[in-house]
Amino acid sequence: MQASESVTLWQAQGRILAETVCAPLDVPPHRNSAMDGYALRYADLASEKPLHLVGASFAGRPFAGEVQPGECVRIMTGAVVPDGTDSVVMQENVQRDGDHIRITSSLMHGENVRHPGEDMRTGDTVLDAGRKLNAADLGLLASLGISDAKVLRRPRVAFCSTGDELKSIGEPLQPGDIYDSNRYTLYGLLQNLDVEIIDLGVVRDTPEAVEHAFQQAMQQADVFITSGGASVGEADYVTSTLERLGQVNFWKIAMKPGKPLAFGTLGECVFFGLPGNPVSVMATFMLFVRPAILRLRGESLPTVPEYTALCTTPLKKVPGRTDYQRGICERDAQGQWQVRSTGGQGSHILRSMSQANCFIALPREMGNLEAGATVTIIPFEGFL
Repeated sequence: MQASESVTLWQAQGRILAETVCAPLDVPPHRNSAMDGYALRYADLASEKPLHLVGASFAGRPFAGEVQPGECVRIMTGAVVPDGTDSVVMQENVQRDGDHIRITSSLMHGENVRHPGEDMRTGDTVLDAGRKLNAADLGLLASLGISDAKVLRRPRVAFCSTGDELKSIGEPLQPGDIYDSNRYTLYGLLQNLDVEIIDLGVVRDTPEAVEHAFQQAMQQADVFITSGGASVGEADYVTSTLERLGQVNFWKIAMKPGKPLAFGTLGECVFFGLPGNPVSVMATFMLFVRPAILRLRGESLPTVPEYTALCTTPLKKVPGRTDYQRGICERDAQGQWQVRSTGGQGSHILRSMSQANCFIALPREMGNLEAGATVTIIPFEGFL
């Protein structure tokens, strides 16, 4: 069972309820007016005589006492409907002369009166466990006088980049060095998922450094994500460390970009070893890591939105792997999706992801495509 915690309503937006919420009271708790107008006895309208105005009822300041036959009370929206009255006439349908009123249109018995429990009754189930709380839910809980919500604990996600060639921003680059961009990308992707983020920094390509990062993640995190070091090079220690300390569930997939993806477990911690190339990081995170974290958050697994589009540029594709190429999609004048390639599709071309707003998903068996072909696209909206 997932761990839970209590948070205030100010902190509960987007969190997953850990337990069912039942109404502790009726909402509304008393009869109140749906309109600004006059509260009266419906039976008094039969005489067609003017009604005597004896007071007023405001929201938070109800009329004291009971209204007698032939009397009425000025009332505001949300105010308590006084004892002795059963209907409210809108002020637009009243002629007032001093402390007397005359009704100028028909009125139904009980009109414009809200009754106790009309929205929720004591004991009603109002929110089920597993619900992702939104702004309306927060207002609903507040209307019940509930100040805290019991929610599932946010998953703790640790991440790092691996590689001796990686330098932090601000450090001078030596021959063969590059700046570490993947940690910033992963941080941004994780921020969209409302998780507790643990940055383990850049891990050098030594067995000792990689194992130390793994040990840290096992102690602190529910999910551990690495980028780089999951290939078959002599200095790639990620997968071998996973084999020694945990379990490898799979390693390498027929996907481009993202072939060297590794997945496994480190005790109770879920592990994703992402490739080092920046486009591969984003593709594998979007298609594999994000759904897993959503499940750990307690959310139902969302379906990745896919649309059919007309491709306006030719695409190069070698059969054998499912290919996720970067594209720019938009609707034409008829509302149909069109997409074009961003150009070069190398997994190192980070700018292609910045320019793109979708993936063009090409099936494993497909080869080159001419312009005008129909393709499947996956928009980035809500992911990046």
